[in-house]
Amino acid sequence: MTKADIVKIISQKTGSLREETADIVDAFLETVKESIIDGHHIEIRGFGTMKTKERKETVARNPRTGEKVKIPARKVPTFKFSQDFKEAVNKK
Repeated sequence: MTKADIVKIISQKTGSLREETADIVDAFLETVKESIIDGHHIEIRGFGTMKTKERKETVARNPRTGEKVKIPARKVPTFKFSQDFKEAVNKK
């Protein structure tokens, strides 16, 4: 499913114009993206939680050469589905 599909479905369910719905969906996604970049924790009850986690510096190995490669510490975005969401998926 693409963003265009989501816009179409929401537009049909709400009876609003696709252009308006697309603007709302874009604004929502941009707000989520900016909030995660700024380090905020987002919780949508019944859906899931989005946040960033700090990954420690580690040493990996290049499989071709066997050379050790240092991977620096970094932040990564994560998403965890809520228990309600998981249960709904398993019931279907």
